[in-house]
Amino acid sequence: MVKTQSGDDGGSGPARQGGPHWRRVLAALGNDDARTAYAQVVLGAKLPEAIADLNEQRRNRAVTALLESGLVEPNAAGELEASGAIFRRLLTQQPRRQPQTGLDRFLRLGRIERYPANKAERRELLAWIVSNSIRLDEDLSERQVNERLLSYTDDVVLLRRYMVDFGLLERTPSGSSYYRPKEK
Repeated sequence: MVKTQSGDDGGSGPARQGGPHWRRVLAALGNDDARTAYAQVVLGAKLPEAIADLNEQRRNRAVTALLESGLVEPNAAGELEASGAIFRRLLTQQPRRQPQTGLDRFLRLGRIERYPANKAERRELLAWIVSNSIRLDEDLSERQVNERLLSYTDDVVLLRRYMVDFGLLERTPSGSSYYRPKEK
């Protein structure tokens, strides 16, 4: 049975602080199972019956991708429904004009264009990103950290590594999660 995580906000919480991200939407639609499930939801079919031909693991992955992208949301009855609002929100996201001062000179449309060679400036850029993407009281899995950092770069592994190297992000001793250390 596919869980709709009715207590969950479907991924519209902290991981998507700036609203939906077009890369998540395209990634979900690029997955055959998720695309089929989305088409069924749009046409009014009920999940998981509409994708019953998939095994449970594939159904769960497809539904999770749709929830995390914001393409579907659970309604009051706990059923999944598609809303055109996500596309309107994506279309209203306007790229900012970027002044060539401060940290903005390393960014293009809010994403890292290049890393500063100067260590102090690099630390400042990384600190700005971590403070805008991870709260002090959060423990996040590697996947969750990567999703948060996707808004800033495609190379989330490098960005995450820089954050760890600069002490802005720490990994638990078990290696199961990451957290922002308290400021010293």
